[in-house]
Amino acid sequence: MKRLLLAGAGHAHLGVLRALAAAPLARTEVVLVTPQARQLHSPLLPGWVAGQYTLEQCAIALPALLQRAGVTLRLGHVERVDLDNRLVHVLTAAGCEPMAPLPFDLLSIDTGPVVDDRAIVGSAEFGIPLQPLESFVAVWPRLQVQLAADRLQGGAASTVSVVGGGSEAVEFALAIAWRARTAQIPLRVQWVTGQEGMLPAAVPALRRRLQALLPRCGVRAIEDDAVRLERGTVQLAGGGQLVSDVTLVMSGAAAAWARLSGLGVDGRGYIGTNALLQSVSHPFVFAAGHCASMLDHPRPRLAAFAVRAGPPLAENLRRALAGRPLRPYAPPQHVLEALATGPRHAVGSWGSLAFEGAWVWRWKDRRDRAYVARHGGKPTRRSGP
Repeated sequence: MKRLLLAGAGHAHLGVLRALAAAPLARTEVVLVTPQARQLHSPLLPGWVAGQYTLEQCAIALPALLQRAGVTLRLGHVERVDLDNRLVHVLTAAGCEPMAPLPFDLLSIDTGPVVDDRAIVGSAEFGIPLQPLESFVAVWPRLQVQLAADRLQGGAASTVSVVGGGSEAVEFALAIAWRARTAQIPLRVQWVTGQEGMLPAAVPALRRRLQALLPRCGVRAIEDDAVRLERGTVQLAGGGQLVSDVTLVMSGAAAAWARLSGLGVDGRGYIGTNALLQSVSHPFVFAAGHCASMLDHPRPRLAAFAVRAGPPLAENLRRALAGRPLRPYAPPQHVLEALATGPRHAVGSWGSLAFEGAWVWRWKDRRDRAYVARHGGKPTRRSGP
């Protein structure tokens, strides 16, 4: 019997699980290693912060999907991969104690992004990581209570900083500003985009709309790099200093264990893959989603691209196990993308075009809730602000 090991339950691997549920693999043991028995759908999390969804509505419960797919769940964190002996070393999800190594014939990796707390000095001590998402959702309710308490004590308005240049960072900044407005909490929100500016991979039309929207939504954009965090401040590369009572950091990085294990990576530490979604250094390893870079077809790190990688990844895993030729995959040049702005409003883009309005939010809301429902989550929307 062959052994397929899936590391991580990201968007691409959810597509693999759906494919296996529709047509399980014969004579193959499939194991999924992931820290939680649920997977949070990242495009819905800013809406949870804004008060538009419950956390349950943002989550996909894995056990039912795994049962349909014939996949065994192992809760834990991948520590490293022994590529010579084809063993994955895993730490328990709770106590970080070593588990028995898991053998594999084929390994597929789709772990979510993790904040690199070495990228900014003081990030580990004074920053709150927005990734992994499970860590953030455990902290955010306490932060809300803290910010509300500061208001009742009659002090000056608190300042929340979101550090990171991607679309997820600005969505969280806008959601926090909207949540503060609806809860009547005096709050200043600032988004430290990095020196490349806001959404450098986005089309100019979308950036122009964001530039106009941010001040109206109560978010100040600072186009500079954060280089040091201290208690109550963010130091900028340009020499400035920002007051910051709460600093949320979203400087995503690939899992360090991939590089340390000997897998080939790109210049930023993401697992390098070819058009077959295979590791460029080890053909018995596949990777997709936020942890990987298709070297021949680079694309922005958006959930929409990770979702689209699921079916071709499932097909090539099936073919590799059967000893059949693999099929190359070229991701689309563009995806229809939408960014929530806090209220039931969103901005979107397709190719060089950008647009905005309540109708864009309604489209995004239907798409994201349908995605969760397809994988066994809760499809109902709560009526919120």
